[in-house]
Amino acid sequence: MNPNNVTTIDMDRVTCWIIDLDETLYTHQAGVWDMIRKRIDRFLRDEMRFPEAEVDRLRARLFKQYGTTLRGLQIEYQVDMAAYLRYVHDIPLEAVLKPNPALSEMLASLPQRKVIFTNADEDHAVRVLTLLGVRDHFDLIVDIYDSAPHCKPELAAFQKALALIGEAPEACLLVDDSPPNLATARSLGMQTVSVGQRHHDGSPHIVRIEALGELINT
Repeated sequence: MNPNNVTTIDMDRVTCWIIDLDETLYTHQAGVWDMIRKRIDRFLRDEMRFPEAEVDRLRARLFKQYGTTLRGLQIEYQVDMAAYLRYVHDIPLEAVLKPNPALSEMLASLPQRKVIFTNADEDHAVRVLTLLGVRDHFDLIVDIYDSAPHCKPELAAFQKALALIGEAPEACLLVDDSPPNLATARSLGMQTVSVGQRHHDGSPHIVRIEALGELINT
């Protein structure tokens, strides 16, 4: 269901693709988020000493309230961002992410600039892009340090990202798996594509990012 009836994209005004990283460039089924979630839970339990029974509820609340668990921990508990990111991204990505020639071919078919905009850090982003075999397609990574102290879906995070990218929002198209992120982008005048498990009523939707080329050529 798409009550806003957004089914097409005006590629004539797009000069830059802004693409999310986790669960956008690969599917939820890859299992990366499950590994990160377990590391977040261990951080809350072992490093911050929250009781096991409170961990799941705390993580979920912080994510919903602040956009990321990290942002909530920074605001409510003054957690060190670098230490947190090192801990939660210490996962065997190479066990679940492999080169994706179809993704690389699709990205190569897009002549516009391509930028990563992520709530992760650059080290994690580079690992993901390298394992997928698509690092060379992106000329910039805007990470959580670049948008700090904000994060997606906060408006200020998008404004900082656009300033770094050097593009007007009307010239950008965001591809993301998060409806709140897509809603913020549209409020700024960006075009959007929803990818993955969740639909956004203001965006055309594809299940896998490899279908992006087909979407814009329909």
